[in-house]
Amino acid sequence: MIIAEIIGNVVATQKNDKLEGIKLLMALQLNLDGTPRGEPFMAIDRIGAGEGETVLVVMEGKSSMQLLGRGLAPVDMAVVGIIDHYTVDGATTKC
Repeated sequence: MIIAEIIGNVVATQKNDKLEGIKLLMALQLNLDGTPRGEPFMAIDRIGAGEGETVLVVMEGKSSMQLLGRGLAPVDMAVVGIIDHYTVDGATTKC
């Protein structure tokens, strides 16, 4: 799992049938200090995350597919939590 910030939405007029009605988001992985890390990526969202929120993302296809609950779906990453804050070495980061 990784920590990421939601940076936008994805709109697809045509997509795999197993993704119909599923919200797609663009996210950017974050370092523990909140700075960006790597390239943006797309993830499915079943919990209602929105732009600007810090989230927990699972990056395993099987776990992401199970969250979707639609059998074998073409999914690699899924938002599984919205983070309020986290603590590392006694320092708390509010999101």
